Amino acid sequence: MAEPPSLRERTRRAVRAEITETAMRLFAANGFDATTVDQIATASGISRRSFFHYFGSKEDLVLGDTEALGETVRAALEARPAEEPAWAAIRAAFLALHVEKGMEMDGLTVARMYHEAPSLRARHLEKHLRWQVLLAPDIQRRLGLPDSATPDPRARAFVAAALACLDAAVDAWCESDGAADPVQLFDDAVAALRA
Repeated sequence: MAEPPSLRERTRRAVRAEITETAMRLFAANGFDATTVDQIATASGISRRSFFHYFGSKEDLVLGDTEALGETVRAALEARPAEEPAWAAIRAAFLALHVEKGMEMDGLTVARMYHEAPSLRARHLEKHLRWQVLLAPDIQRRLGLPDSATPDPRARAFVAAALACLDAAVDAWCESDGAADPVQLFDDAVAALRA
């Protein structure tokens, strides 16, 4: 049984949530690009320096810690049964990410921001490139490809395709104003690739 988080960790989470809520209000009122870190810090009652104690950047506030999230997906992927096919394993790993990220903020609002803010799109694409390298070794093994010091381009292409399916599902979910099932949309995108 996992130990409950310490008071310090609970306080840190509460402060992060408060900063996030304040930032989301500012983004809704002014737009992501027009809102500055200084405005977020001032509205949250903290210093600019304190903001960076909680978040690496304004983009990280929305996207989360992409390195840590990538590690979460990798750990979930590696925890899947060894004989599980690559598509089923990566799907389950992405679902674990959905649970891990939780709903600190409205996912629909975040998805809309991706479309409106070029800096978020750029950071998102940067995340995809990192995740290709991070997830490719397990996918390489699941595809039965020879082990190598660097990821096989076929494994990286597989991960890139899975991430593209995830993005397509989120985009379609956003366009449906949250009415569509994002998991089903992902499954549909994967089915189209595999046809």
